[in-house]
Formats: sequence, structure tokens, C-alpha cells
Amino acid sequence: MTTSIRYEKDDNSIVHLIMDRQNGSANVMDEAFQNDFKLVTARLVTEAEDVKGVIFRSAKKTFFAGGDLNSIYQVTPEQGEEFFNMVETMKANMRRIETLGKPVVAAINGAALGGGWEICLMCHHRIALDDERLRVGLPEVTLGLLPGGGGVVRTVRMLGLEAAFPLLMEGKQMSPSKALKAGLISELASDADDLLAKAVAYIDANPKAAQPWDQKGYRMPGGKPSSPALAPKLSIAPAMLKDKTKGCFPAPEAIMSAAVEGAQVDFETATRIESRYFTKLVTGQVSKNMIGTFWFQLNEIKAGARRPEGIEQKPVKKVGILGAGMMGAGIAWSCASKGIDVVLKDVSQEAAEKGKAYSESLLKKRLSRGRTTPEKSEAILSRIQPTTEASDLAGCDLVIEAVFENRDLKARVTQEAEAQLESSTVFASNTSTLPITGLAQASERPDNFIGLHFFSPVDKMPLVEIICGEQTSDETLARSYDFVLQIAKTPIVVNDSRGFFTSRVFGTFLNEGVAMLGEGVPAAAIENGALLAGMPIGPLGVADEVSLELTAKIRNQTIKDMEAEGKEYTSHPAEAVIDRMLGANRAGKATGAGFYEYPQGGKKHLSPELKAMFGGEADMSLKDIKERLLFIQAVETVRCFEENVLTSVRDANIGSIFGIGFAAWSGGALQYINQYGLPAFVARAGELTEKYGERFTPPKLLVEMAEKGETFKD
Repeated sequence: MTTSIRYEKDDNSIVHLIMDRQNGSANVMDEAFQNDFKLVTARLVTEAEDVKGVIFRSAKKTFFAGGDLNSIYQVTPEQGEEFFNMVETMKANMRRIETLGKPVVAAINGAALGGGWEICLMCHHRIALDDERLRVGLPEVTLGLLPGGGGVVRTVRMLGLEAAFPLLMEGKQMSPSKALKAGLISELASDADDLLAKAVAYIDANPKAAQPWDQKGYRMPGGKPSSPALAPKLSIAPAMLKDKTKGCFPAPEAIMSAAVEGAQVDFETATRIESRYFTKLVTGQVSKNMIGTFWFQLNEIKAGARRPEGIEQKPVKKVGILGAGMMGAGIAWSCASKGIDVVLKDVSQEAAEKGKAYSESLLKKRLSRGRTTPEKSEAILSRIQPTTEASDLAGCDLVIEAVFENRDLKARVTQEAEAQLESSTVFASNTSTLPITGLAQASERPDNFIGLHFFSPVDKMPLVEIICGEQTSDETLARSYDFVLQIAKTPIVVNDSRGFFTSRVFGTFLNEGVAMLGEGVPAAAIENGALLAGMPIGPLGVADEVSLELTAKIRNQTIKDMEAEGKEYTSHPAEAVIDRMLGANRAGKATGAGFYEYPQGGKKHLSPELKAMFGGEADMSLKDIKERLLFIQAVETVRCFEENVLTSVRDANIGSIFGIGFAAWSGGALQYINQYGLPAFVARAGELTEKYGERFTPPKLLVEMAEKGETFKD
């Protein structure tokens, strides 16, 4: 008896394989499914003479969710051979159904991703509901894997290498209409009845259906790798890919290898090649890092892991935003595009209107690309009310202050707004550095006061850092957490401190790179070292984007604040470099000159003046450059954990990647330490301390954990 697949033969001798995993809301390719698949395959082969065709269907809202990541995550290198054999067995059964000599149809009623889409690719005909919310595709690469159920082999044989590469190596997901245009889906259906009727009609009309690659005279679209049209392109493809991945992500390289090697051999050999590369990735460390963070930890956050329990959910209906600059305008877009009414307030109507115009510009781009309609665009814009009047804030469920990083200004707008608000309204500051507890002193209701730190550009950056002040209530946190999810962002929760978590760690990365320049390390070596470590941009480029002037202002404000608190400020070697750059009128990108030159109409490039200013003759190993940039961020993250600014490993990992671009291959700042090994990390941090300064000293918490054999986990 099967528990994941129902085998039902109708009066027309068509077998309906209805995937319906017991005790689960979605179908997954777990051990039970694989065992059931083996049984139904054997039955199909035995009863083939009496079978007219096969329809794969789902009893769930989705068609099939994909592979069983719980099991994949647990596979060790020692279990590699066993895992390889299991994958080969599953694929052999898929191949038996594919070559049964009977038409096989996928009736796709919902999302079909990963292993689910591989089942669809195995079918001769794919019919999907015409629903733009439905997605199909092979996103395995985003978790450090490749499609190991025949996805690489069949996609290449269906579309050709060139067309298959972006789908496989970027993990693109498609709507049914786009998949139809791409030739991945055969036809669309209007509803469930139409879906089934079209599946039956195909079987009636195609009694001897077979895959194109199983038919005589088949030629691979675009040619084989050795063809004159393709060979020159493939000769440079690995170098182009390495330029993108910097050698940090093995999955895209494995996909390219499996695709090209598989395209030169017969189908069975190609699937075996795919299985070998798949097994290597599954048992490798990078996939463990990425699955742990981007699947398990991210899903836990989205499920409300840090949301206080027992508090009723109340969707936000109306948001007030104070300040219509770049951040305020981006927050307004994020709210209005998700159906929330927005009051966008600034000191002048012109400034407020300019903030609304930002949403209009984003919608024009989407209209030009066919991603929205004029009606939807107008509906979004109609939700944004630009104003100069505080009285328009009345009725807001949430107010977000997004004015300049000036404590006095923030206090004034807080008090002006609160006079118009109900006692239950949540008030949030979008500050990136100023402690929330201090800002809440201007509020009459500090228990309703919280930090919501958005990242720029808001329309693209997925993270919101929620900062709890000393008096922030659980209800305020819960309502803020729900709001962040409501606008389709990812929330992390931290406790109050100067710079919180992300800004503190981000600052260490910037400063370390700048300090290296001051030590005479060539600027190009610093920037390339950061990219080769897995960072999306080098620290000198980051410093230019932020503005050296702003960096200096934040430092000066910090010095003043610490003096007022009776605390001693420790200077950083990067500060002398920044001051010298400002003295040379090189304040960053906004002024046209910083560590980089920004020629009009040209590509930015490192300034030749840096060599005259700082030397650039120091010989530092690439390992030291890379590890200085990664270690300094990881060490600061542990300090945040030690000081109770961070209380969750998942928030540290997700926040470090989504907020500040920490090397994604590592799974985040704390997982970087885990995979390095805590004892080895402590020892290496000690070496860096001796060579480059006390800032690399491993925190006491880390040393104790290493001695106890512990790792960072929630």
C-alpha cells in the first residue's frame, strides 16, 4: 500500500497517479515518496498492455514542492555512495515511465519546483493552470545544489545548452504563460476540469507519445557542444561563469559541467553524470551552509520564530511616513504596492510629491516590461497621499519616521506626529545607528516605540532590522513583525545598541578595507580580495557609496555621545585614511571622487591618486586580505551575540547576508564560524590579532564555546 501516491485507473484505462502525501501539506520527494514511486512504476510496467496513458496529478494546492531538504541536509560524505545509488534508483524509475510506450501527462494545478518540475519534465506533455501566481522551475542552485532528478539532462535536451543555462544556473522560476512561450509547458487550462479534460484529450490523440530525444532523427536544439556554432561560446563560458561566482559557489560550475558533458553522451550516461555532480554538491559544505540558512532558518523567520506569542494579528491598513526622501519614498512604495494606504509627509508639498513620484517611476518601468497594468499602477499611486500636514496622520496604525540622522530633528517630528495619533499606534524610527531607547525619550508612549531599519534601495533590499528599545512592548514587537511580513520583507529582531547589529558589522567591513589601504595594500588587491571572499562589492566601493563625509559625521557623533556617557572611544586606523581623503576633497560617489573616479558617461575605476597618497607596495597574501574582511565581521557578530544585541543565530545569519551582503556561500556570519570550526577560527583570530590589531581578538564567549566543542545554533 502506498502513502504518497494513489494509483487509480479510470473507465478509459487511463492511470491517474495522484500525489497526496499523508501528514503533510505538500508533496515532497522523501523516502516514502520514492518507495511509492518504485511500487507504482513496477505496477505500470506490469499492467502496461492494459494502460492507455498516465496522468500525474496532485491532491494538494501545489503540484509538488521538490526534494526532501531535511534528508539532503543530513547526508555526509561517508554516505555519498549510498545517496548516489538512491538517486540513480529514483531516476531509473522515472525513465521506465518515460519510455513505457504510453503517453504521460503532467496536470499541473499549482507550483511545481525542483523535483516536482523534474517529474513534469519526465512527462511527454505538460498542462498548467493559467494562473500567474503559479511557478515552475528548478531553483536548486539557490541552495547550493543542482537539479538531480534529471532536470539538467532533460532541460538541455529540450531547449539546448544556451537556452538551458540561465534556467539552470540562475534558478529562474516562471509563470505558466512565460513557460509556455519558452516551450517548457505544452498548453494552459482555465480550471481544474479543463486541466483534466485536456490531459485526457492529449492521451486520446497521442497513443504512442515519446520524448523528442527518444525519437529517431533527434537533434539537440542549438547543436552539440562540438558544433561550430556552439564550441567557441563554450570555450569562454567557464571563464565568464568564474567571473560571476568568483569561485565561491560550486553549484553553477557543477551545473555547467553536467550540462555540457551530458550533452555529448547518451541519455542514460548523461543522467549518471548528473547524479555524480549532484552527490558531490549534496555532501559538500557550501550546500549545507546555504540550505541551513536560506531554507530552514529563513522559513523559521517567515513563520514567526521571533514574534511574541499570544498576541492577535492585526494587519496594518494605513501607514504614516515622516520624510519623503530616498528612504521614505522607498518605504511608501513597499507599503502601497502591498495594498496599504500611505500618508507621505514632508516639510514641503514639493518634497512630498517628489517622494510619491519615486513610486510612479518604478511603475513606469514595470509597465514598460509588461509586469503590471495601467489599472494596477493607478491603484497603487492612489494609495499614496503626499502632504505637509501632521493632521493627515490621524487614523494611522503605524507611523515610520525616516528623517535625517539627527536626534533633535527626530524628537521634533516624533512629538508632532504623536499629537495626532491614537494611543495604540505604533511609532517606528528608521534610524540606522541611533539607539532606540534614547530616541524613545521624545515619545509619550515609549512602549509603542520601536526601530524599523530599512535598507537602501528599499524596493530591492529584502531585510528589515527590528530594534527593540528598553521599554518596547511585546505587542509593539508583534505588530511590527507582522507588518514587515505584510510588505513581503524579511524581519530580524535585535536589541538596542549603537549601530544595532547590521550597521555595526557593516562598519567593520568598511573600516578594515580602508585600514588596509592605509597600510599600503594595493587598492585593487583589497577590492578583488573582497569579491573573491564572496562579498558583492569591495569595502572601498562601499565607502564611496555611503560617503566618506557621512562616515566621518557618524564617527564624530559617536565620540560626542560616548564622552557624554563617560565612555572611552577607541580610534580605528581607517579614520586617518578617511580624514586624508576628505582633505583631498574626495568624499565619495556623490561628489564624483572618492577611492574611485566617476567619469561622466564612463565606468567607475579606482583612482590613480591612491598610490601617491597611500603607497600600495605592501605585499599581503590573498588569504589574509580575504580573512581579515570576513573575520572582522564574524568577530563583531559574536560580540553582538555576547552583548545580547543578537539573541538568535538565524537572525545573525540572515541579517548578515540580506542586510550587509556577507558572503552568501558561507550561510552567514555565525555559520561561517561554524563551518570554519570554532577552535580553528579562534586560533586564526589569534594570529590576525598579533599581525593586525586587537580588534580581531576573539570574544570570551567564542573562546568558551570552542573549548566546550559547541557551535552556534538556535
